[in-house]
Amino acid sequence: MTPIALALSLALQTSPSPKAAPAKPAPPTKTMSSPATAEDLATATSAWHAQRIQRLQSEDGWLTLVGLFWLDEGEQTAGSAPDSKLDFPANTPAKLGVFTRAGKSVSFQPAPGVAITRDGKPFTGGPLKTDEQGSPDVLKLGSLNFHVIQRGDKLGVRVKDSQAPARQQFHGIDTYPASAAWRVNARFEPAATPRTLQVPNVLGTTEEMKAPGTLVFTVDGKEHRLTPVVEEGSQQLFIIFADETNRDATYGAGRFLYADMPKDGQVVLDFNRAYNPPCAFTRFATCPLPPRGNRLALRVEAGEKRYGDH
Repeated sequence: MTPIALALSLALQTSPSPKAAPAKPAPPTKTMSSPATAEDLATATSAWHAQRIQRLQSEDGWLTLVGLFWLDEGEQTAGSAPDSKLDFPANTPAKLGVFTRAGKSVSFQPAPGVAITRDGKPFTGGPLKTDEQGSPDVLKLGSLNFHVIQRGDKLGVRVKDSQAPARQQFHGIDTYPASAAWRVNARFEPAATPRTLQVPNVLGTTEEMKAPGTLVFTVDGKEHRLTPVVEEGSQQLFIIFADETNRDATYGAGRFLYADMPKDGQVVLDFNRAYNPPCAFTRFATCPLPPRGNRLALRVEAGEKRYGDH
């Protein structure tokens, strides 16, 4: 297990720290209707996973993430030169430019002769919109692109490279065979009053997320519970969970699962579509971790397995 996977596993046992938002990964394709047969389930799961891999391998997917630099107040030089405050990848100009943080505002001034674009047009410098303000301003230079993210009080520069080794060397993700036994009907118990859930993340901080209720389901005669959250603007339940396979077969820090909103008090949890968070592929992601109560005392032998040595 890599140092980050070990650290993330240990993080599951610690108490959450002060608030900061985790990454907001886009949900996979919406859950399909119930397959009629085992063959249908296998086909539907395979199609879903193929779409998942396609997104992961895209030019802007998580496999392209090559850097994350947290900004201090004031000016910080960026580039591949050894004396750069923000040490960008080796294929970046020695002097890329200067980022300036003032509170929750960030601006960037390209170095002379560096041809940066934004939305396909030359960018000569100025303020940058962060991902907390909707779609962030994405600056591009060759195969590189970068933008500003906000996580609580932290502001950082996220760097992606379409030619990243992780993308070029990607070899797919092993999965458990699709099984109807892991397409589970859960009873939805709505919260009596609006509530939020403290969701920890790999930064050692937490975010308050809306928790509409509890999902109660039975496996092998034993009852289990998971608390889903709802991301802003989403029409699906987002479940961040851990289980006993994290020790040896699946990603050590847990997995993600989306489900449709309750219908007649019921929710289908299709664990065949449980998948690895971005941190399973890169140390530069800011993933949420399973909140307290979402650590299942069973082996969920369904969905994606561990990738590489994570």
